[in-house]
Amino acid sequence: MGLPVRKSKVAAPPPACPLTESLTLLRGAWAPNVIWYLSAGPRRFGELRHDIPRISARVLSARLRELESRGLVTRRVLDSSPPSAEYALTDLGREMLPAIHALASVGQKLITQWGTARTGKAKVALRGR
Repeated sequence: MGLPVRKSKVAAPPPACPLTESLTLLRGAWAPNVIWYLSAGPRRFGELRHDIPRISARVLSARLRELESRGLVTRRVLDSSPPSAEYALTDLGREMLPAIHALASVGQKLITQWGTARTGKAKVALRGR
């Protein structure tokens, strides 16, 4: 005989959860990074590759297409030879920036804390040898 299931004290989420909807826009590897680098203004594909050196061309291309289909990024074809395109944030994309900046701020605090903690753990581990 199992334990009885306790009733949740958390308010039931609305049918479409706003948090889930917002995070769905940012899903995919490198999506927040692409939005971050587009926050300073329009960038071409090669410039974004330079900004995010660890991203492959294939993943960047896929992420830009996904962000465009979600309405976060616009693609403007430039009249140049060879053909080129420029990517920029839409109004919706710019609305995501405060959330991304907040996440980056928390991440910086964690790096600072964990960096110190990891160094301390490494010293303890070395002394134990």
